[in-house]
Amino acid sequence: MKISIGLPPGPGTRELARLAESLGYDRVWLYDSAALYEDIWIHLAQVAEATERIGLGTAVLVPNLRHPMTTAAAIATVARLAPGRLACAIGTGFTARLVLGQKALSWKKTREWTEQVQALLRGEVVEIDGRPCQMIHHPEITNPRPIEVPILLSAFGPKGVAITREIADGWMGIEPPPERFDWAVQLVNGSVLDAGESASADRVLEAAGVWQALTLHAPYETSPEAVDGLPGGAAWRAAVEAARPEGARHLATHEGHCSHLSDRDREALVAMREAGEIPWIGWVGEPEEIRKRVESSAAAGVTELCYTPAGPDREREIRRFAEATLGAHG
Repeated sequence: MKISIGLPPGPGTRELARLAESLGYDRVWLYDSAALYEDIWIHLAQVAEATERIGLGTAVLVPNLRHPMTTAAAIATVARLAPGRLACAIGTGFTARLVLGQKALSWKKTREWTEQVQALLRGEVVEIDGRPCQMIHHPEITNPRPIEVPILLSAFGPKGVAITREIADGWMGIEPPPERFDWAVQLVNGSVLDAGESASADRVLEAAGVWQALTLHAPYETSPEAVDGLPGGAAWRAAVEAARPEGARHLATHEGHCSHLSDRDREALVAMREAGEIPWIGWVGEPEEIRKRVESSAAAGVTELCYTPAGPDREREIRRFAEATLGAHG
């Protein structure tokens, strides 16, 4: 089992990546959502030059955000800066599209874009928008083709899983893989508790609550009334709808997505806590419980865990998760 971390690209990313390398993490995966975070490729290049060993990754690239040629050139750049260290996971862009007011891309579009990028990296002529395209970079400009970088797909349904089998080198998801893959990455979140610390403590709420807020964000996108039955849900919904007019409420719904709690999200989580113990979707527990979860994921076919620390003290979260997992597994 490999243990990696996932980070939103922004201030402090380079320093956290260096910390992760020093603690023995295998890879640092950066998120890609232009409306929420700084540019993934600039930060991957900075991390590449600031580190020596740790792998680099995209989790996940969203096809509609960049032209295939732009992506191929970016991949070539980071692959040159950090030979053999880059892997690229690609997805249909669920949240990255929702925050733009759009639905996730179809698998047809995602596959087409992925195969275009793969062919460009091999040095082939590719038809894009009805015209032939090719990486014709001079040898002094970037590495010669083929440029070999593993491609993973983030796939949840049978169609995406089948396409992953056909064209990708691995799979990525938020649960253990639906079937066995040689490379299967599971994204997890949460917080490792100190001895005797309550799972509902203020510190935990701030650290794990960033992802727990998705239990409001996701249902609101499909059926706004669905959140009303959750503790604090009706007040949260009212605050979202007061913040933006109809047609623009996705801009309020996803503020701070997977990085920071909005005041609305925090108030809803406090209401959950007051109604009883927060039903954490993430891994919240003392080290022994976290180790048991690691072992369960490994038994289910996960070959790499990507822990996504959040909250005001990500350095603490990264260190504690490493102590709980890398300390036990080497």
